[in-house]
Amino acid sequence: METLVVDHPLVAHKLTALRDANTDSPTFRRLADELVTLLAYEATRQVRVTKVTVQTPVAPAQGVRLAQPYPLVVPILRAGLGMLDGMTRLLPTAEVGFLGMVRNESTLKAETYATRLPDDLSGRQVYVVDPMLATGGTLAAAIEFLFERGADDVTALCLLAAPEGIAHLDKVFAGSGKPIRLVTAALDERLNENGYIVPGLGDAGDRLYGVV
Repeated sequence: METLVVDHPLVAHKLTALRDANTDSPTFRRLADELVTLLAYEATRQVRVTKVTVQTPVAPAQGVRLAQPYPLVVPILRAGLGMLDGMTRLLPTAEVGFLGMVRNESTLKAETYATRLPDDLSGRQVYVVDPMLATGGTLAAAIEFLFERGADDVTALCLLAAPEGIAHLDKVFAGSGKPIRLVTAALDERLNENGYIVPGLGDAGDRLYGVV
């Protein structure tokens, strides 16, 4: 798996505000949206394009357009919804699917409770968005689900990642031969005994939408 930690002053600035426990939910949502757009810029460097010719007011010009089938953006519910607008702002022609997964706090394993995806993802580039890569169980299960439906290229965008989560993904997909990339704003120190990222930013879903 290819991992990219985006090293940029604006990324670090927005992430610092997200970490701050005093940042309220409306501000947290806005900052997360802005940060995702910055991460998406890096994550889409390998998006597939086709060559085209357009007529400028002066002369023909060579250029590119996104190739079909268009990319698919898949937020992992519910926290991933807070990253969706930032992705579709950069990829307005992308299609959107939804994958509902929740971490069992006792076993720390991912459980699927809802899916809204095309049955056949053959030849599709997929961008999975989920704020936190902690144990890696949820993201690994999501990527496996996408590959089972035919996706052949998956990029995951996370605000934060823990070393344990990256190690888990490397183990699960070792030798798979599938292109998998992770783009994140920071690689944090570790997980605590409850499986939360340290220093992290708390529960991203709760901070985005409140405790429900």
